[in-house]
Amino acid sequence: MDLNLKDKVAIVTGASRGIGKSIAQILSAEGMKLTLVARSPLDEFSASLPAESLPLSIDLRLPDSASRIVDATIKKFGTLDLLVNNAGATKRGDFLSLTDEEWTDGYALKFFGAMRLSRAAWPHLVNSNGSIINIIGVGGRTGSAEFAIGGTVNAALMNLTKVLADRGVAEGVRVNAINPGSIATERLQTRITAFASEHNLTHEEARVQMAKAFHIARFGNPEEIAHAVAFIASSQAAYIQGAILDVDGGATRTL
Repeated sequence: MDLNLKDKVAIVTGASRGIGKSIAQILSAEGMKLTLVARSPLDEFSASLPAESLPLSIDLRLPDSASRIVDATIKKFGTLDLLVNNAGATKRGDFLSLTDEEWTDGYALKFFGAMRLSRAAWPHLVNSNGSIINIIGVGGRTGSAEFAIGGTVNAALMNLTKVLADRGVAEGVRVNAINPGSIATERLQTRITAFASEHNLTHEEARVQMAKAFHIARFGNPEEIAHAVAFIASSQAAYIQGAILDVDGGATRTL
């Protein structure tokens, strides 16, 4: 299937590892030119990609970060076709122990980072009839006691997706979201290791037990999210607007 992404330009945030890194690899393999954004250095990863890319080490919590990223992208590539808002991790923990600072940090990176980038990128996406894809998380659909910050941030981002999609109908910008479930990133591996230690299990035993507890057959792979991004960004998905796709192995059973 030809996704018609060759020579188009995308910004991918949180591109240094996990899901964001896989998204960058898959989009680059499709021939897209990329601006890679993360707080950590990206030069080595950028050099390894098959298509042209611009690495930017920028903290999305800074108010001017969005304009700097979009301006650098336009200066380098002349246009922008796709924004993938992927960056952002929030702290887990008991609601009563989470501090104001931890709440503020969770919203600053994941929600405000995505909001500001969407706002800065919007005029260029209007010009290119481009697209925004927000990588959010199923925790925004179903509340969990230990995921108070992340759950509310994710719910807010899902609403923002619908808000921007509504505007995008009139202005020619497609806006959609993907909710990953339990994906085998470094963060999940750390949780599996802790569970194994706590219950005196091998890593494999812990992985199997945790998956069963989540009512899924297995954990997902970052590449599975990345392939979904490539499809939704492509011309093959031109009639998909305002969709929120749960890629979670069936963990979310509510409407």
